[in-house]
Amino acid sequence: MAFANINYTDIMSTTIESRSRKIADNVTKNNVLLKKMEMQGNIKPFSGGSKILQELSFAENANAGWYSGYDILPVGISDVISAAEFGIKQAAVPCVISGLEMLQNSGKERMIDLLDARMTVAEATMMNLISQGLYSDGSGAGGKEIDGLDKAIDLTPATGSYGGIDPATFGFWRNKVSDQTAANGLDPSKIQGYWNLLWASMVRGNDRPDLIVADSTVWAAYTKSLQSLQRFSSPEVGALGFPSLKFMDADVCLDGGIDGFCPTGRAYFLNTKYIHYRPHAQRNMVPLSPNKRSAINQDAEVAILGWAGNLTCSGRQFQGVYDAVGV
Repeated sequence: MAFANINYTDIMSTTIESRSRKIADNVTKNNVLLKKMEMQGNIKPFSGGSKILQELSFAENANAGWYSGYDILPVGISDVISAAEFGIKQAAVPCVISGLEMLQNSGKERMIDLLDARMTVAEATMMNLISQGLYSDGSGAGGKEIDGLDKAIDLTPATGSYGGIDPATFGFWRNKVSDQTAANGLDPSKIQGYWNLLWASMVRGNDRPDLIVADSTVWAAYTKSLQSLQRFSSPEVGALGFPSLKFMDADVCLDGGIDGFCPTGRAYFLNTKYIHYRPHAQRNMVPLSPNKRSAINQDAEVAILGWAGNLTCSGRQFQGVYDAVGV
């Protein structure tokens, strides 16, 4: 028979509920990609539906043109807006407490101390889970993982389908790629030249990369390529706690080191104006149920921290990947 204590259950649920907003905020603050998207206004919760729709413009208005005097102006329908479709992915971190632990931590203060410790672990676990998912190709956990950068910015951008759009048919839906061998891609004397070419292929007027995230090996090669007088950082991003360099006017940030999730030998050139973090409005680091969940055949209770959403893109042609380990 399950252990039932309404006072402990209330403490569990209210502890998670009171921390849920803090956890969501910390996920953003501890990930440079999410922080950049927040600065762009591209963290936009969605409220419902079976899919996440990300609107995008795929063509110019065909009615545009020059005219003189009383010329007839074209007013035909110009269909230039569509939407990519993304599945809703879900994540959860259960916090479990046994009946024995409830007895051993009797008293409200002790119980809160125990739950705070477990919530701190749950918070860090959820942050790592989301951060890892942001780099995934969506195939992890049997296709349940976030459709991350490895899906949005593919090494073979003309194949497969992304957001329900076939890049083999629609050229505007192909990201840019600089595919190098390790001998060339990690050579400090060559890396800036390769980056110049990749950068130029992604610029359209004022649209250009504003963030480059790299693993340790690419970061080290780029850093070594800089002369002391050329090395400068971004005060804006540095003030947020993310040490960065600059390439052109994009922040270059390391997401390698201890438990970094950027794939080995990669750097993603991102225009975060077209990348969107879309959590569900009612499932963004919140308890799955404010009521108690008691095990049927165990002396334990569970409170579950939950998230649902996905990473979406509305301008794949403005994104690029630098691969320094290719063939």
